[in-house]
Amino acid sequence: MTKLSVNINKFATLRNSRGGNNPDVVKAAIDAERFGADGVTVHPRPDERHIRYSDVRAIKKIISTEFNIEGNCSEQKFVDLVLETKPHQVTLVPDAEGQLTSDHGWDTIKHRDYLREMIQVFQKANIRVSIFVDPVVDMVNGAAETGTNRIELYTEGYAREYANNKENAIAPYVAAAKRANELGLGINAGHDLDLNNLAYFSQNIPGLLEVSIGHALISDALYLGYENAIQLYKRQLR
Repeated sequence: MTKLSVNINKFATLRNSRGGNNPDVVKAAIDAERFGADGVTVHPRPDERHIRYSDVRAIKKIISTEFNIEGNCSEQKFVDLVLETKPHQVTLVPDAEGQLTSDHGWDTIKHRDYLREMIQVFQKANIRVSIFVDPVVDMVNGAAETGTNRIELYTEGYAREYANNKENAIAPYVAAAKRANELGLGINAGHDLDLNNLAYFSQNIPGLLEVSIGHALISDALYLGYENAIQLYKRQLR
């Protein structure tokens, strides 16, 4: 079954809006595990507007399931944090400084040599590497040449078009996934996946190993409860 990694950035956003430590981000990570999540994802940014670097260090000390840290490897501070905390997986995302949220994958052809160099840095520390890519076969081909272990398919386009025509929405993702399978790349996915579109996506993407979901799941948790929301998302992946 595809694994569910819960992105807990939104807990940190809420905490930071008021100061103090409520909600407790470390407890959110512990509870995600306790409620059945297969992993926890965090995405620290340079301005620490949600997840702080100190949060990452604290979570690493207590986490027992998979820990995934997302971020831009052009920031030396981020690279140093990952090498210090040694998560199970690092997901490299080409965010610009101050970017609200991730909105595109790597150009794996243009940045092949750079990615290859950075991926080796993390792999030498025994950290699995995934890189954020758009659902384009050429970008998947390029990803294979970087030496990455996995790709993470950027699913905002799928989520946006799902209500209009789900078959058309998923077609490029199926093609990209099939090519990744042929090349021996593991497949993750994330961005705007929710209770409406997740099941169809997971049922149609061959070899889907993991989805990372934050905003939608935490928003649902406000109405449904955190434990219930995690379990509902897990059911979509069965």
